[in-house]
Amino acid sequence: MNSAGLLADTFGRVREAVHEAVEGLSEDELSVRLDPDANSIAWLVWHLTRIQDDHLAGAFGTEQLWDTDGWRDRFGLPFPAAATGYGQTRAQVAEVHAPAELLLGYHDAVHARTQELIGAVTNADLDRVVDTAWDPPVTLGVRLVSVLADDLQHAGQAAYVRGAVERR
Repeated sequence: MNSAGLLADTFGRVREAVHEAVEGLSEDELSVRLDPDANSIAWLVWHLTRIQDDHLAGAFGTEQLWDTDGWRDRFGLPFPAAATGYGQTRAQVAEVHAPAELLLGYHDAVHARTQELIGAVTNADLDRVVDTAWDPPVTLGVRLVSVLADDLQHAGQAAYVRGAVERR
């Protein structure tokens, strides 16, 4: 397996986990928060997808689907255009409500774009610096692993919340 294949498989696992956490739930169930400071499934999936969209667009020098494909308008959230969920307050987390079709539609669109972007990644590409705002500068490999780790953690959290929702 080459680098592109490994990345494609791993991002594919994120997509599977997101679908397993979301499919079949109502908008009310997707919005359940286990306590006032907890994240809902809707927020977790929106956030992990926004991070993937934002970070991969930055790493590959493309536009975010959030803006170019109208997802921001479809979600209609009261946040700045660049918001990804990072550092949001409990009140802001509570603002994220969306039906499964919208969450999965955005996630699947970002997943398809991700597969296009990573499809030709080589081992040498992984050493390319994509963000000089950090010390040391962030390489493509580090950025991709960071996004995958974040995605998988949040998808697992969404699965946990789903289990609690289904047991209620």
